[in-house]
Amino acid sequence: MNDEKTPDDADDADRPAPPAPVVDARNLFGENREIVIEHDGERYRLRITRRGKLILQK
Repeated sequence: MNDEKTPDDADDADRPAPPAPVVDARNLFGENREIVIEHDGERYRLRITRRGKLILQK
């Protein structure tokens, strides 16, 4: 396997990562207090607690 960096790879390392997108929880949950997120074949529950905090469970 060739681990040498190409000039294109070097350019990528110099660039800062783009900012993470911001999603309003109301857009995800709507009227619900829990949603299921599927990631890499696994399901996760994202839930709003009575105190308004978010809990993510596998």
